[in-house]
Amino acid sequence: MTTTRNGVSMADGESDRRAARFAELRPLLFTVAYEIVGSAADADDVLQESYLRWAAVDDADVTDPKAYLAKIVTRQALNALRSRSRRREEYVGPWLPEPILLDERDLADDVVLAESVSTAMLVVLESLSPDERAVFVLREVFGFSFTEIGSMVAKSPAAVRQIGHRARSHVESRRPRFDPVDARRAAAVVEEFLVAAQSGDVEPLMALLSPDVVFTADSDGKATAVKRPIHGSLPVARLLAGFARLGTTIDDYRAEVAVLNHEPGMLVYFDGQLQGVFTFHIVDGVIEQIYAMRNPDKLAGVAEPRTIAR
Repeated sequence: MTTTRNGVSMADGESDRRAARFAELRPLLFTVAYEIVGSAADADDVLQESYLRWAAVDDADVTDPKAYLAKIVTRQALNALRSRSRRREEYVGPWLPEPILLDERDLADDVVLAESVSTAMLVVLESLSPDERAVFVLREVFGFSFTEIGSMVAKSPAAVRQIGHRARSHVESRRPRFDPVDARRAAAVVEEFLVAAQSGDVEPLMALLSPDVVFTADSDGKATAVKRPIHGSLPVARLLAGFARLGTTIDDYRAEVAVLNHEPGMLVYFDGQLQGVFTFHIVDGVIEQIYAMRNPDKLAGVAEPRTIAR
C-alpha cells in the first residue's frame, strides 16, 4: 500500500521509517521546542506540526535527519514563541515556564542538559529575543554549528555568530549558579522544607532560605497568588508559613515531593485536583528561588513525565 506526500506516492515502508526516525529523536526535539517556547503544551503542538511537515519532505532534501528535524522544530517553535509574545501583553502578573516532571533518567552526568531545563535558566532565557533564544539553545545546549543554525533560523552564519555572542553575554550576566541535585537529596530538601513550613514557625523556614531568596508565583489571575515577587527570607518565610497554616484547614490537602525541571519541588493537591507546583532553586544548600505555578492552564499536563535529551 502507499500513502501520498505532496501528490507523490510514498510506500508504507518509507512512511514507517520516517515515523520511527521521528520517534527516535522525539526526546531531543521536545527538548529543543520546550527550551525555546518554555511551555510543554506549546512544545507538544510544535512537535505535532513538525511531524506533519516531516512527513511531506522529499528525501532528496534530507542529508542529516537530526539537523533537518531540528530545523523544522526550531522554525515552528519560533512561530509559537512570537505568537505567544503578543498574547503576553495581556498576561496578569509574572510569567513562569510551564513545569515538567522528568522521567527517571539521572542527569547527574549531563550538567549542561540539567541546567538548560531548570526553571531558573528558563526564566533567564525569557529575557532574550526569540532569535537570541533559539540560537543560544541550539548552540550552547545542542552544539549545532553556526552554519546549521543559520539554516534553521534563516540567517547567515555570520549573523548567527553575532546573535549567539550577544545572547551568551546576556545569559552569563544573569545566569544563576546551578548546583545539580540528585533525586535523593532533592526529596530530603523538600521534606525538610515541608516539616519547617508545617511547624508554623518562621525560624526553621528562614534557616533553609537564602537571605536574598525570591518567591515568584504565576497565576494569570486565574487562581489566588501573590501578584509580584516577594524578596527576602523573613517575608518569604512568613508567606510560606501562612500557606502551611491554610493547608491545615483543608480536609483533602496534601503535598507530594517531586523532581521538576531537574530541581527539587512539590505538588500540592486539594479540592480533588492539582492546585499548585513549587520548584526550588538551591545553591550551597539554601533555597535562592521559589517558583510557584498556580495557573491551571500550566498544570494540566504536569502529571505526564517527560523524556529529554540532547
